[in-house]
Amino acid sequence: MSTQMAREIAEQPDAVRRTLAALRPQRDAVRSLLRGRRRVLFAARGSSDNAAIYGRYLLETQAGVAGGLVSPSVATHYRSRLDLSDCVVVSVSQSGATEEIVATQEWARSCGAATLAVTNVADSPLAGAADLSLVTQAGAEVAVPATKTYLTQLVAMAVLTASVLEDPGPLDAALDRVPGEIERLLDVPVDEAVAALRDTAYTVVSGRGLMMGTALETALKLEETCQRPVRGYSYADLRHGPIAVVTQGMTALLLAAPDGPLLEPLVDLADDLASRGARVVGIGGDAAFARACAVHVAGPDLTEAAAPLGAIVPGQRIVEGLARDLGLDPDRPQGLAKVTSTDPHS
Repeated sequence: MSTQMAREIAEQPDAVRRTLAALRPQRDAVRSLLRGRRRVLFAARGSSDNAAIYGRYLLETQAGVAGGLVSPSVATHYRSRLDLSDCVVVSVSQSGATEEIVATQEWARSCGAATLAVTNVADSPLAGAADLSLVTQAGAEVAVPATKTYLTQLVAMAVLTASVLEDPGPLDAALDRVPGEIERLLDVPVDEAVAALRDTAYTVVSGRGLMMGTALETALKLEETCQRPVRGYSYADLRHGPIAVVTQGMTALLLAAPDGPLLEPLVDLADDLASRGARVVGIGGDAAFARACAVHVAGPDLTEAAAPLGAIVPGQRIVEGLARDLGLDPDRPQGLAKVTSTDPHS
């Protein structure tokens, strides 16, 4: 029987098309908001935080704009006063109602920042209080795990970046191909990857650079939806210590773009993890990456800048299939709610 999560994963090509159509006309407004501001800071939690990681890497690598992540507790608990007059603070929340993020956006404005909200709810508190809102067009998302809301947040990050590029043509061309690539990826086999993750005692998930946010999102979904012991690492963090405890019986899930400067290091990582006894499951990459993996799932045929938008889809499908294999309900993971309140009394 089809789950709500599976149905929402399948809705993503149209959700991306709607979001691109809605947000691209706002690029002039985004460009005006960023004019005279040197940095872009992101405020988010959970899946939205992983989308923000992609936004930061994309801005820095494609547009040369310095980015960073806000620590919301600096605003909500420490109540520090920072000079943010040279910043745009991008607050990301699918519901636009996460109290901590709404409060952080208000704090950022009081510190002199211009504010940009990314949300799926046009009349949310976050959107209403921002200088400018990019409202994604995912439609209602009923399953608790974020799928189409996460992916359309990635679209918003790409539109934000394209707004400040001197030549947005290559990124625009890649974004135009995303819906078709997602449709293709909805049909790629994932059963062998599901089996590998089902039969392991412990999983590490890794990616690097532009793919890191999507790797961390895949790890989060495995942990919260399938209730398995999972750790998400950047490639560099995994290399700096944790790789020493990789042993026989562990599974490593690696996500790679089909091009870019980090592809070859991820092939080397796959070889290294396999030599230590891990079973390596790979998503994306190229032919050399596929050969280095014990199990390989096809990824998107997209340039590195847009590849994370496609690569999350096989990851989502693996998570949904694994949850069902384990006898769990992927639509309603135990202990989770759709809208969270990190600090309800702050």
